[in-house]
Amino acid sequence: MAKRAMVLGLARSGIAVSELLLLRGWEVLSCDSKERGQFEGALDEIEHKGAKLCLGEREPQRLLEGCDLLVVSPGVPLTHPIMRRAKELGVEVVGEVEYAYRESKGRLLALTGTNGKTTTVTLLGEIFKAAGFTTHVVGNIGIPYSGAVAGMTGDDVTVCEISSFMMETSSRFHPQVSAVLNISEDHLNRHGTMANYIALKERIFENQTPDDFTVLNWDDPVTRDMAKRTPARVAWFSEGADVDFGAFVRDGWIVFGTREDARPVCPVGEVNIPGRHNLQNALAATAMAMAAGVDAAVIRRTLATFEGVEHRIEFVRELDGVRFINDSKGTNVDSSIWAVRAMDRPTVIILGGYDKHTDFTPLCEEMLKYPIERAVLIGVTAKQFADTLEKVGFHHWEHAGSDFEAAIRRAFELARPGWNVLLSPSCASFDMFVDYEARGRIFKEIVNRLESREA
Repeated sequence: MAKRAMVLGLARSGIAVSELLLLRGWEVLSCDSKERGQFEGALDEIEHKGAKLCLGEREPQRLLEGCDLLVVSPGVPLTHPIMRRAKELGVEVVGEVEYAYRESKGRLLALTGTNGKTTTVTLLGEIFKAAGFTTHVVGNIGIPYSGAVAGMTGDDVTVCEISSFMMETSSRFHPQVSAVLNISEDHLNRHGTMANYIALKERIFENQTPDDFTVLNWDDPVTRDMAKRTPARVAWFSEGADVDFGAFVRDGWIVFGTREDARPVCPVGEVNIPGRHNLQNALAATAMAMAAGVDAAVIRRTLATFEGVEHRIEFVRELDGVRFINDSKGTNVDSSIWAVRAMDRPTVIILGGYDKHTDFTPLCEEMLKYPIERAVLIGVTAKQFADTLEKVGFHHWEHAGSDFEAAIRRAFELARPGWNVLLSPSCASFDMFVDYEARGRIFKEIVNRLESREA
């Protein structure tokens, strides 16, 4: 008799894991609180392949009896009543990433952190592709791990971006090379405290062994302290220090090795993606790739040609001398600070969105140090931003409510020739958009519709 699994949450990862479970011979009950019409046909294929759909369900826990496995989407919190019911029934609970890992083949490299994950995981994937490996770049980047598993072989490489939400439901997840890029305040509305948030990030290396590597940021005191708790061998990356072992900067070069024996990888000036934060991302990718045995020449070529990722300090268009920059992936304070630091001309910034219970003071203070001339505020956190900006002495702000297009047009009106308009909300998007990618795409669509003021 086939085993039975419930999948709760039918976004991209829920659909992909439903399909993988069916492929592995499970009976699958795929559930979501949304109604069928909201999916616009996205569930037709898994239903055709045999999944039983349960849509518009507000109490999925009542359907759990008789299931052997519960696979939850990252959006399902541990406080959901189904978690308690699963424990009562003895049903194992895993996340999509955990189940996909159990079914995968080949080598796994995984990284987490508060900021820089998507850029670094994409860059690392390009390095392995350039080295000749069939490479799957998956995870929190928006490509479900489960969707790549069916075609994997033992010679493949998987590079996985991991969020703290994903680690809440991990148990066996075991990368051969893991990394924690940095830690700053984020997702406290979900995790409650920084201690909980940090502990979840550390779960990425909890199953590693002394034969594996954990890559950590020497320049971040929180990640530096993690070296005490990883069972794996530590490889550091650092912009400012010669580390015991890892990737660091010496005499204008990215090098890898020990203080006494470090081999050159790439001149800092050849790294194609701009900004100090991207140098850190390049160092992290170098440390992970070198720890996995990739040749330095391959890494150098990739660093010199990699153009970055969509929605992260992405140039969109110049109109009437105003440059529009899409940083919709700026979903927390630290990420937006790096975007502000990258501005080399007077800038109008668009701020605000979903409330993650974050203190905006560090960003507002940073805006005083860089050429941020005006702020246009949107979304649920607009008032909180306004109060914080006033508190630090930044008075050139105005509200645009929940009208995203009006906010963009107003920012354009405020900007003068030679200025930037920067979307870097420092917040998640869920009050107005499906996700940060949708917010970034709509920003670009609106910007590309704008007409010259000189016409």
